[in-house]
Amino acid sequence: MNNILKTFAILLLLIISLSCKQETDKGKEKITSKSSASENYNVSILLDLSDRISIQKNPNPTMEYYQRDLGYIKSVSEAFTQHLKSKRIRQIDDKMQLFFNPEPKDPDINSISQKLKIAIDKNNASKDLLNSINSNYASQTSKIYESAIKDNNFIGSDIWNFFDTKVKDQCIEKDSRNILVILTDGYMFYDNTIMKEGNRTSYITPEWIRKNGLNTKDWQKKFKEQDFGFIKAGNDLSNLEVLVLGINPNRNNPYEEKVIKAYWTKWFTNMKIKYFEIKNADLPSNTEKIIKDFILEKKS
Repeated sequence: MNNILKTFAILLLLIISLSCKQETDKGKEKITSKSSASENYNVSILLDLSDRISIQKNPNPTMEYYQRDLGYIKSVSEAFTQHLKSKRIRQIDDKMQLFFNPEPKDPDINSISQKLKIAIDKNNASKDLLNSINSNYASQTSKIYESAIKDNNFIGSDIWNFFDTKVKDQCIEKDSRNILVILTDGYMFYDNTIMKEGNRTSYITPEWIRKNGLNTKDWQKKFKEQDFGFIKAGNDLSNLEVLVLGINPNRNNPYEEKVIKAYWTKWFTNMKIKYFEIKNADLPSNTEKIIKDFILEKKS
């Protein structure tokens, strides 16, 4: 009888111990979930204000490209505010900012861009401020595009130089999740940044692709064997995630899209960027989920 009681007591202790462990594990899961939600975001948007947004040069009857950009920016700001609202006030220490390279000559555009540099922490976070971010970004970025299109003097976009001289200082912060969203058609060219090292360049244009025979079915073999691609513009950008939106290849070459994406993929990989996506120009309604998933989903 004593043996039976002892066995029963041991079994009871085991059940209680297992139950306590399960409760502890559940607590750990909750803590992990909260810690990922409290991560600080540093979100940057880089606008390509070249003639890709020109209504005269690149009209699109379905939706103009500048309007698509505005839709993409709306989704970025919504994802940012959704992240903020998932945090406790005392945990908030997040930033969102907008860049051009080079800066437009229009002083109004540069003034507007300053208003779009948002830094929120526990000292200034409020319900009114969080609720104003989306409308503020929508109205101010709309003014930027309207001004650029009205001026019709597109100075181009120097994305390569931005990565070479500004990304580390302006888009990467220690102890933050650094996300850079680039709105561009995928081509790169700027008059003051034309460099060539073998078949590596600081630019890519339809003419360059055609001139070098990257418009045939054997493009991939040539790309790899002759080492085509962008010149590296940073040694270690492993603390940066990049989302490229708006790729718009020349439709006269069926291989153009793949070539453009191969250039960007090789470039990012060479600069040790671990997480990136490169997406074609599409309607904002079709891109919204892509943008929000990229920004809101924790990368392991």
